Amino acid sequence: MKITVMTTNDNIVTLDVDPHETVENVKALLEVETHVPLQQQQLLYNGKEVRNSDKLSGVGVKDDDLLMMVPNSASGGSAASNELGMNPDGSAANPEAFQRHLRSDSNMMAQLFQTDPDLAQAISGDNVNRLQELLRERHRQRSDMKHQQDEELALLYADPFDVEAQKKIEAAIQQKGIDENWAAALEHNPEGFARVVMLYVDMEVNGVPLKAFVDSGAQSTIISKSCAERCGLLRLLDRRYKGIAHGVGQSEILGKIHVAPIKIGNIFYPCSFMVLDQPNMEFLFGLDMLRKHQCSIDLKDNVLRVGGGEVSVPFLQEKDIPQHFLDEQRLSKEASSSGTGVASGSTMDGSKKASQGAQSSGGTAQGSDFESKISKLVELGFGREAVIEALKLCNGNEDQAAGFLFGG
Repeated sequence: MKITVMTTNDNIVTLDVDPHETVENVKALLEVETHVPLQQQQLLYNGKEVRNSDKLSGVGVKDDDLLMMVPNSASGGSAASNELGMNPDGSAANPEAFQRHLRSDSNMMAQLFQTDPDLAQAISGDNVNRLQELLRERHRQRSDMKHQQDEELALLYADPFDVEAQKKIEAAIQQKGIDENWAAALEHNPEGFARVVMLYVDMEVNGVPLKAFVDSGAQSTIISKSCAERCGLLRLLDRRYKGIAHGVGQSEILGKIHVAPIKIGNIFYPCSFMVLDQPNMEFLFGLDMLRKHQCSIDLKDNVLRVGGGEVSVPFLQEKDIPQHFLDEQRLSKEASSSGTGVASGSTMDGSKKASQGAQSSGGTAQGSDFESKISKLVELGFGREAVIEALKLCNGNEDQAAGFLFGG
């Protein structure tokens, strides 16, 4: 195996040694490379001195590990050991001295910036607490890795007829496949680990500018009660369309605003909204209006094209989106506890859950909800049988059924 030894005079020595080699023999090799007499060498591993009679494997030295060589003189050896010593939790006993020592070694710092940039930045910076935190974390990682290796080694010698051992072997093989897949993703698909920012555009609703969440997975366009009030549209709320939106939890549908102007780019378009008692989501531009106004989501040019291409508006960058829109985890928890399923779906997935919530805004063709829809449509002057047939054709969606009846 290969080990790296860092000396106090800024030299880095790489040695190819046997894992069972004694520390004394390693010092003899270092004497040849560094011209420092064996008796004047003191080797430190994880900040602790290793004795001449110790074997490398016995003190835990593994392939590509780092050791430090400091003078073993009566005047300075003990002091150097104390300054560069490590606590049992992996943190430095004297972090300032540890920082100074590593900063003085340009080669070691260059190597650290390549292999562990976070630790290298902590060493270069002034935040000692951050350095200690990283050192503890690296210590835990090494301990976990050693524990895992010990378990794998134990499985090699396990009884092949032991059912529990075989289960552990199966789990280890599966985990190895997962780790390999993760490593391959890091190399070939690193963007898969980045947060995906949902699609927002600038719009004006009844003259009020706002950030609209574009969601082709939501069946209906939705506006919150507070946003509708701010836009001066709450006076147009038709409460005959109130109900319950089901998704992850549920949210109350207060009614519908049948038409209001929205401005996209420099052109005005008519738009209808379902109004929800939904504090976490202001305005969702759903599939109904995307279809009506012949919109296309162009991810290559990162724009929303409206009216068959007569208007193109860019999707907002992350810095232009309000932070509370991006706080997906918090919104998800709030939605789950308050029963606002549409917002949860639209902010987290932006597709299936929002679609479920929006579909429920039209209603589900079951029981009393279905009967109430029939009554509402009959009140508009249509025959009961025609209303039932229209609702069945539209999968219980009251709005689509009304459109079908008016169109007929």
